[in-house]
Amino acid sequence: MARFVLRRLLQSGVVLLGVTLVVFLLLQLVPGDPVRVALGTRFDPQTYEALRARAGLDQPLVVQYFDYLRRALTGDLGVSFRSGRPVTEIVLERLPATLSLAVTAVLFAMLVAFPLGILSAIRSGSLIDHAARVFSQFGVSVPDFWMGIMGILLFAGVLGWLPPSGYVALTEDPGKWASHVALPAATVGLVTASILTRFIRSSMLEVLSEDYVRTAEAKGLRTRVVVLRHVLRNALIPVVTVVAVQLASLLGGVIVIEVLFAWPGIGRLTYDAVQARDYPVLQGAVLLVAALFLLVNLLVDILYARLDPRITVK
Repeated sequence: MARFVLRRLLQSGVVLLGVTLVVFLLLQLVPGDPVRVALGTRFDPQTYEALRARAGLDQPLVVQYFDYLRRALTGDLGVSFRSGRPVTEIVLERLPATLSLAVTAVLFAMLVAFPLGILSAIRSGSLIDHAARVFSQFGVSVPDFWMGIMGILLFAGVLGWLPPSGYVALTEDPGKWASHVALPAATVGLVTASILTRFIRSSMLEVLSEDYVRTAEAKGLRTRVVVLRHVLRNALIPVVTVVAVQLASLLGGVIVIEVLFAWPGIGRLTYDAVQARDYPVLQGAVLLVAALFLLVNLLVDILYARLDPRITVK
């Protein structure tokens, strides 16, 4: 296991290197001068050249890239063109908001999807099965921003139960944090739950048709025991992948939802950086998202071996 983890970490390092190169090259293709955007319409040539030199933009592209890599290895992702603050500080400042939204949304999705998907598979063809499939299709088809707007109108505008937008840190006030995270987490969670419900149902149906399940039922075991002890654990293998992909994508920031609910996460940071052409912040945000994806994938591979001893890590 230790050898496997070490090898995956080395592979992740190569992937991150590729990500930095691709992002750096793509940013060079973007038209416009980020320094001019940062300075605005009124600036003198001395200030302009000083800021270019400070950002290293007066150097050849090869020198710029390797200088960025050298600094990134020490945790220095540069300085924001817009605010003048260190990019590492800005990105880490936004990370807790993204983590709280992503984890809450995935937990909400699992609380909805697992009971619904399991019951849908056990009672295939019943009313609850049809309802689960309609819910799954609805969640996938309806845009999340529309559900977010409807949620704001209903729960914040008509009923007045929840605030329409904003963010309060969990460590600052757990009660206010819960009220602010409820709407965006439910909006994102419903979409994730609809995807999970479909996968859980199909995975459960596949395992329920196996011979060992019929043998367990023939021995007189109760349905609950068969489902929990024999079916669910084997059905979890593909579901874990879907949960991990959804979590990783949410950790990357749900830009539309974060903008809609004024949620100060990685997605909103990326959106603002693109608008302001703040390349160092954009590079830092993308690098963090890529690192989170790789970390989640590594944890999933390790979890596979725990869920099914037949799966070996090499």
